[in-house]
Amino acid sequence: MSHIQTNNNSAVLVSAAGVSKKFCRSLKRSLWYGLQDITAEAVGHNPYHDQLRSGEFWAIRDVNFDVRRGECLALIGRNGAGKTTLLRLLNGLIKPDRGQITIRGRIGALIALGAGFNPILTGRENIYVNGSVLGLSRTDVDSKVEEIIDFAELREFIDTPVRNYSSGMNVRLGFAVASTLNPDILILDEVLAVGDFVFRMKCYERVNSLMNRAAVIFVSHQPDQVRRMCTRALYLRKGQPVYQGSVHEALRLYDEEDQSRLSRQDNYIDPSFVEASVTVSNHTVEFRGPLTVTLRCHARQQYSRLLIRVLFFSSVEEVAAEWISTNHHLRYDIPANQSLSIDIPIESMGIRPGQYRVGVVVAPEDNRYYLLNLKDAAQVSINGPGNMLHVRQL
Repeated sequence: MSHIQTNNNSAVLVSAAGVSKKFCRSLKRSLWYGLQDITAEAVGHNPYHDQLRSGEFWAIRDVNFDVRRGECLALIGRNGAGKTTLLRLLNGLIKPDRGQITIRGRIGALIALGAGFNPILTGRENIYVNGSVLGLSRTDVDSKVEEIIDFAELREFIDTPVRNYSSGMNVRLGFAVASTLNPDILILDEVLAVGDFVFRMKCYERVNSLMNRAAVIFVSHQPDQVRRMCTRALYLRKGQPVYQGSVHEALRLYDEEDQSRLSRQDNYIDPSFVEASVTVSNHTVEFRGPLTVTLRCHARQQYSRLLIRVLFFSSVEEVAAEWISTNHHLRYDIPANQSLSIDIPIESMGIRPGQYRVGVVVAPEDNRYYLLNLKDAAQVSINGPGNMLHVRQL
């Protein structure tokens, strides 16, 4: 990956040309392959860079795009599509096996909740560490530290170790640092779903102001965020680009695939489950009121780090809203041979008043198949003004 400095107001700040990255499913084999690659690169010839060995798969394959100053590119796709892998490549955390990435300017990245923070250091100390990593002097950070603290709204806790921060506090500090230290490129991976509504509005305003002089790459499963922030979109499926262009068309294709996948599996329960059912805390909820959805299940085998989606179907069978655990950085474990209740609190039911069917989908972390797809698990009624706008995501 090459870094180039430029001041051109319409310059391409991020360029990916034929970028591909592969991984191995076996850790032991992956270590052996890594040793092979290092040896091959040392002699100047790697015969494995363009082929898959046993157990390997392409996480990213032949991805091409440019992002100019003033643009915000959305990366969309299901879990396992390769979005976070691509962001890690752009941020220099891992190297591509093939292709070229060119970065022009300084990157401010928030590609995981709390990533880049030392948990034993205070919030203030982490600000200076991050500034140093970005090549800023202590004087440069001194001039920005008060702005960061104010934006994150953490003055009372800024001298507390980060390990004591909540997820919301982590994301507020991470976004404030990434967006304040004069980045030319801002990379955000599914982080704005953690903050509260008021903070998200501040983030939108900050990103809009940054786009006058920066390029933004944004990952989110929430269509309303993508529509609000992004000027173009790249839709990935199983590591390969499916569509690149207008945000509207990319979201239409993504939603079409998602709806088709859901409709193919009506009320599916994996044979490993003895039982699975869903209840709601209230069958009648006020607009923007809270709701708790409870999944009760009993599995014969143990499952770890599962993803859960809660869907609200309208009377015309559309998904009117959904809650996705990956947006909230949650993974769920189900023990073997034990009855379990999982409470899923939804803070604000911000969808149009009416009657909705509640569905729950449970899938492994790679989201390549369903363990549970309970499409008509419960009913809920939303009360409120009749002229409220339709909201796709909670």
